Amino acid sequence: MLVLAATPLGDPRDASVRLREAIETADVIAAEDTRRFRHLAAALGVAPAGRVISHYDDNEAARLPRLLDDVREGRTVLVLSDAGMPAVSDPGYRLVAAAAAEDLPITCLPGPSAVTTALVLSGLPSDRFTFDGFAPRKDGDRRRWLAELARERRTTVFFESPRRLGETLALAAEVLGGERRAAVCRELTKTYEEIRRGSLAELADWAAAEVRGEITVVLAGASAATPTIGSLLPAVQERVADGERLKDAVADVAAAAGVSKRDLYNAAVESA
Repeated sequence: MLVLAATPLGDPRDASVRLREAIETADVIAAEDTRRFRHLAAALGVAPAGRVISHYDDNEAARLPRLLDDVREGRTVLVLSDAGMPAVSDPGYRLVAAAAAEDLPITCLPGPSAVTTALVLSGLPSDRFTFDGFAPRKDGDRRRWLAELARERRTTVFFESPRRLGETLALAAEVLGGERRAAVCRELTKTYEEIRRGSLAELADWAAAEVRGEITVVLAGASAATPTIGSLLPAVQERVADGERLKDAVADVAAAAGVSKRDLYNAAVESA
């Protein structure tokens, strides 16, 4: 059987009894970082009896055939990420998809997740939300991504590097408006856990200084109000600067935001 298991975000005491048992009994343990896994096992006071191999982004595809063979031959393969749930912005998806395609047995040991932990701590609406993985690294991609969130009514959760957090929040304040509410959750469940709540403008000012640790951002959904033409111009201008035709950029941004293509086009021409 293929078993995906959630691991603690920081505090080993969050490990489930089922996780401890799985570590002790699995035939193969595919860990995102074998050194961090062994530290976790030691903290839990359990000893893995099975084969321990690395299973991270750059070798996930190469590991796939052997791990599938193990499951086909009746072995239990335990997949672990460094923290939280495997396959959620961590290795595991390819293996699950391949095993599911062959109708091989798959199960999951639920547990900690930075996504839902940050969501409930944010103080923002949690009845409907979307998870968007890691924010895009490149400025142009990130600006387009934020423009797509301009009319997203659900709360959005995403991960970000502490090195890029200030830049991302400042750009979000520019594209979405500095008054949009958000929360930055840092080092969840760890000794220096910190939850910062406020407007994007306030959080961008705070993050302009050095921020460290694992970061999860929770962004409030858009209000019912349609975004202004002016707030959409940066997204159009960025796409044009990247080589896209003005008409195509305007059409995409206007459609996503639900505004008039003609009005946005005229404003873009006037601002050029």
